[in-house]
Amino acid sequence: MTVPLLIIDVQQGFMTPATAHVPGRVEALQADYAAVLATRFVNPEGSAHRRLLGWDRFAPGSAETALAFRPREDAHILEKRLYTCVDGPFLERLARLGAGEVHLCGIATDNCVLKCAVDLFEAGLRPVVLARACASHAGPDYHQWGLRILRRLIGAAQVVEGAEG
Repeated sequence: MTVPLLIIDVQQGFMTPATAHVPGRVEALQADYAAVLATRFVNPEGSAHRRLLGWDRFAPGSAETALAFRPREDAHILEKRLYTCVDGPFLERLARLGAGEVHLCGIATDNCVLKCAVDLFEAGLRPVVLARACASHAGPDYHQWGLRILRRLIGAAQVVEGAEG
């Protein structure tokens, strides 16, 4: 069974003092996994983020969407327009890998990491959130709140400190 690493939205536009530690940690983690998948969030015209939240950052092709870490050469990069990347094709990719468990890290603990972890849980896979390789661009309180909610939704055993990087 392969346990892939899913690196979520570690992008230039999400870099703040609260997230500055994440790129180095996720780069270091990649060597520990047989498969690495990474997401990159883009926010096109007409998106729910623009229409409902009035949030127009991360336009396709903007500097904000660039990855803020160096993915390893064989990493599979997925572009996403939602909080989650967990959809039919993603689950099919995990099935081809023989993955029953996925390790997650990245930005932001309180939304995209949380949503991906819950969606994996609901798909019947074991999501393991590597807390020290996660952060929230909204600040450390949001990171901690995200971890607290994750422990409630997917179970405390699935939120691990680890990942010093």
